[in-house]
Amino acid sequence: MFKRILIANRGEIARRIIRTCRRMNVETVAVYSDADARAAFVREADRAVLIGPAAASDSYLRGDRIIAVALETGAQAIHPGYGFLSENAEFAESCEEAGLVFIGPRPDAIRAMALKGAAKALMTAAGVPVTPGYHGDDQNAEHLAAGAARIGYPVLIKAVAGGGGKGMRRVDRAEDFSDALVSAQREGLNAFADPKVLIEKYIEVPRHIEIQLFADEHGHVVHLFERDCSLQRRHQKVIEEAPAPGLPEAMREAMGEAAVKAAQAIKYRGAGTVEFIVDVSKGIEDAPFYFMEMNTRLQVEHPVTEAITGLDLVEWQLRVAAGEPLPKGQEELTITGHAVEARLYAEDPQNDFLPATGTLERLDFPAAARIESAVETGDAVSPFYDPMIAKIVVHGKDRKQALARMREALIETKLRGLATNLGFLRRVVSDEAFALAEIDTGFIARHQDRLLLPWPDSEIAPSAADPTSPWNDITGWRLNLPPQAPLNLKSEAGEAAVVSGDVKAPMPGKLIDVFVTIGESVEKGQKLLILGAMKIEHTMKAPMAGVVRAVHAAAGDQVADKALLVEIE
Repeated sequence: MFKRILIANRGEIARRIIRTCRRMNVETVAVYSDADARAAFVREADRAVLIGPAAASDSYLRGDRIIAVALETGAQAIHPGYGFLSENAEFAESCEEAGLVFIGPRPDAIRAMALKGAAKALMTAAGVPVTPGYHGDDQNAEHLAAGAARIGYPVLIKAVAGGGGKGMRRVDRAEDFSDALVSAQREGLNAFADPKVLIEKYIEVPRHIEIQLFADEHGHVVHLFERDCSLQRRHQKVIEEAPAPGLPEAMREAMGEAAVKAAQAIKYRGAGTVEFIVDVSKGIEDAPFYFMEMNTRLQVEHPVTEAITGLDLVEWQLRVAAGEPLPKGQEELTITGHAVEARLYAEDPQNDFLPATGTLERLDFPAAARIESAVETGDAVSPFYDPMIAKIVVHGKDRKQALARMREALIETKLRGLATNLGFLRRVVSDEAFALAEIDTGFIARHQDRLLLPWPDSEIAPSAADPTSPWNDITGWRLNLPPQAPLNLKSEAGEAAVVSGDVKAPMPGKLIDVFVTIGESVEKGQKLLILGAMKIEHTMKAPMAGVVRAVHAAAGDQVADKALLVEIE
């Protein structure tokens, strides 16, 4: 086993790796940016080294500097966590050339799965079902549009090097294809340095189910069952659970076998996840499933798999990277109970889930839940990195008990200082349709009217975590009578009178593009500019029809929170 490893990451995953290493008596070296100088993971590592300025491109993406620090500090291996350099084949190769062990798959396996089109061709050859679509190399816009027409709308444009919903656009009509293509290509270039895309048939009622797998140097491959990640917004996971509710045993076995085939096809090593999309338009029984992508790293949601298997996946990563065989065979792996994870984000659900920044004046979590968090009371959520505050994980004997425990944990979580999705998460886990597992990736959009209703004051815990209690429902109820929702009236004339033509930045960021000029007439809802912040593109539209009186920034400019960008009169 390694004596010392370097963690090439930050935040909650760095803390997670440190915790396992401490238990295994493995020393840790953290690297950090200027923005993270006071972060918890920096204090908790055995040693910490400043790697560069706040921007990830100048710090956590500086593979050359990270390798130099590993050599300077006597580390024997580098754990990349997830994100940043975790799926960078060149970085993995550089680690090996420097005599360091990369705690992850071999570079050739990363490359095989890095480009979605090539990966799907490999999976087809291996007998793994893939989504119908165009996965070729011809990136001519007319050729791609023709491919979309052949597939039939709706289609999904996906960056071939993408992940986490970046570089992904749904297109319902041929006339919208060109704009969506340009946007997906630009986001793919900015996020992954690769503008190439593929086109797939959009499955209209999908569930997102993924298989956790592990492989070692000795040819052994196992799967650790599935996770359901269907609760998403903007292709970003919000709630994950294991096992997938209602999944037929035959489908569980077929998916597990397909994931093992995928790993064997590329001679995989370490932790990986094969993501499938399941077409549940006709129900879950006998539903077809298709390979979507393989993540050649540990997943954010790995704690739910740990909860139902009783395993430490980071420990498995270290042991496999050190050359040891897998600790268990497939026949030794079992599912116990049910686990749910909720991602607590600094974001405003009332403003299209836009990321938020600010200082956490209060942050208290319940002792009964497993908490994976990067921040503490008094810490700031900056615009430089992902806005996730914490992962809250619970386990129960079955899904009903796990959901009750999650609801209680969310109610007992106390947070103040900036906008978050805490109330939204409470609504989701209290929702009757969610409790009945009537879920697919469109669940949030379909039920957002009730999921976005405000929750009672977070300082007052509703009674006994009972989702049927009327005291937890602030939408309107009457004793012994049917509920009566409040009626809100508004005057169109009054509304028009107070609409402002000022368009301001919802957060700090970089202007990617500006589409209007001074003197130009615009319609309400017309696209004005695109702001890039917290790894996401935000399209800003005209709040009213009128004439552009002023444009205060240009493409490429860094803008502050609430900065005035465009004036319309």
